[in-house]
Amino acid sequence: MSVTIHIPTPLRRFTAENGEVQAEGGTVGEALKDLIRQFPALQRHLYTDDGTLRSFVNLFLNDEDVRHLGKESTPLVSGDTLSIIPSIAGGSASLLEMAHGVQELPELSPPEIRHYSRHLILPEVGTLGQRKLKAAKVLMIGAGGLGSPLGLYLAAAGVGTLGLVDFDTVDESNLHRQIIYGAPDVGRRKLDASKERLEAINPSLTVVTHEVALTSKNALDIMRDYDIIIDGTDNFQTRYLVNDACVLLGKPNVYGSIFRFDGQAAVFAMPCGPCYRCLYPEPPPPGLVPSCAEGGVLGVLPGIIGVIQATEAVKLILGAGQPLVGRLLLYDALSMKFRELKLRRDPECPVCGDHPTIKALIDYDAFCGITAPPPAASVGSALPEITVEELKARYERGEDVYLLDVREPNEYQICRIEGSKLIPLGQVAARSDELDPSRELIVHCKMGGRSAKAVAMLQERGFKKVFNLKGGILAWIDRIDPSQPKY
Repeated sequence: MSVTIHIPTPLRRFTAENGEVQAEGGTVGEALKDLIRQFPALQRHLYTDDGTLRSFVNLFLNDEDVRHLGKESTPLVSGDTLSIIPSIAGGSASLLEMAHGVQELPELSPPEIRHYSRHLILPEVGTLGQRKLKAAKVLMIGAGGLGSPLGLYLAAAGVGTLGLVDFDTVDESNLHRQIIYGAPDVGRRKLDASKERLEAINPSLTVVTHEVALTSKNALDIMRDYDIIIDGTDNFQTRYLVNDACVLLGKPNVYGSIFRFDGQAAVFAMPCGPCYRCLYPEPPPPGLVPSCAEGGVLGVLPGIIGVIQATEAVKLILGAGQPLVGRLLLYDALSMKFRELKLRRDPECPVCGDHPTIKALIDYDAFCGITAPPPAASVGSALPEITVEELKARYERGEDVYLLDVREPNEYQICRIEGSKLIPLGQVAARSDELDPSRELIVHCKMGGRSAKAVAMLQERGFKKVFNLKGGILAWIDRIDPSQPKY
């Protein structure tokens, strides 16, 4: 029985960049085994060591979640499509009408009527809808790639109050996708620069800034006064925190995530609808899913997904159309295709299920397996490290340094440390026989995360003298060779 398996962008490096693979099998489980037979490197990404399918990897047969069918025993017929969806961050009465009533909505001034004239002639918006937008309070978590188009379009659409949560500064590497900022903003606090830009678009807009890291201690207090929460985050801890807080507060969670050329969007935590945990009951292990800083992201991708999130927020405010409740929208920029998968509320969900066990915000770092960074490791510790200054000194002493670069080839073309050997992280296990375990080996990547995984992998294979270059090539450029470009 031949079926088509859709491979998401993060896993395509293990399938020779194939987005679709033909596999044989009479059940979902058999098709996955055939997939792994063809591409063995997928094994650890799809299954745990004991052979259990990882809970943060969802499988959809055509457009149905196999968890609600027969799981891995679900039978297949020829021509079926199986989609691997890993975790990466009818019309109804509008939220504003339900919360405030029509009588409490603010009136529009004559200048506002002129400003929003193209909205007002839409029957789905009209004067009443524009008043709802003016009354709305929307909180954006993150003022980066997704937050940029979100903020710009919500401000232009006439949303009355925008809350922004961020504590970062503008970096030059942000500018290819975070279109709310320009070159003069590099080094500025994102909240200062974005507030200035949004108020220039809509002088009557109220911008409330929250320059903090969202935590279990402050999330409920920050989110409580807003009508809609929009998730534009880039890490799993904050995604689960935002989701749980939205469920506990009864606030809609407009979700979006991006990676390389793929995007996802949905609306979670609506009455009778699923939440983010219904889709992804638990996060992937730390480091298994690369960040955009490691894996990259197409500059226009957050614009597409961010505008979809903004559209969903406006629809929720107006009470117009069909929101993305119970539906996961997938976007593949390379093939220019949108797909939609059905989502269901999980009655066993620990947050929004019939008998929830999570009734207060928890420690999300611990839930996601994030621990406090240990003190600098030394020789003989679980993860021996070396600084860039120590590496430079070894070069200057003429020592025989064997430097392994575990980044991707396209990264290697941007900048490199002279004399390094390139073996991408995904190939280290298969190509470890190219390395001499009797020699001292120093491993590096961009910032130190992937190389740490490579060090652990090599230690498991008997390498005794292997070190992680602390801070990666960015630290080398910052402190040793500033002539090279950073990315």
